[in-house]
Amino acid sequence: IAVGKVKEKYFLDACSEYLKRLTKYANVSVIEVKEENFVTEPSSAEISQILKKEGANIIKELKGEVYVMAIEGKKYNSVEFSKLIKKSRDGVGEISIVIGGSYGVLEDIKKLATGLISFSDMTFPHTLARVMTLEQLYRAFNILSDGRYHK
Repeated sequence: IAVGKVKEKYFLDACSEYLKRLTKYANVSVIEVKEENFVTEPSSAEISQILKKEGANIIKELKGEVYVMAIEGKKYNSVEFSKLIKKSRDGVGEISIVIGGSYGVLEDIKKLATGLISFSDMTFPHTLARVMTLEQLYRAFNILSDGRYHK
């Protein structure tokens, strides 16, 4: 579940490629919710309003175990991430991974999540985070299937 649309062709192409590869392993879909934008430099009150609106749309789409991509989340290596995916897949069977918009994700969603995941202490554009998430999902399923992609 991702806030906003991917506009850049190179990110769209990468997302499409990893989604295509993932179909070998799982039924995966990307659900885009509306990205709210107010002004160039929103106040903290406006940011809070943005997060609430985006959060309401995200909550409607959540299914299964919920993981939120967040800078303060736990960092996993690829093998550890594959074990997390396996545990969720074999348990609940359905996983929602949330990628927030420009201002992150509503705290209420983080609180109800099974876990928070971080790629790095660095900040990435949410469109790049989507590519990275899809690639890591593909890598995780490949690891679980003893594939050759992960070296």
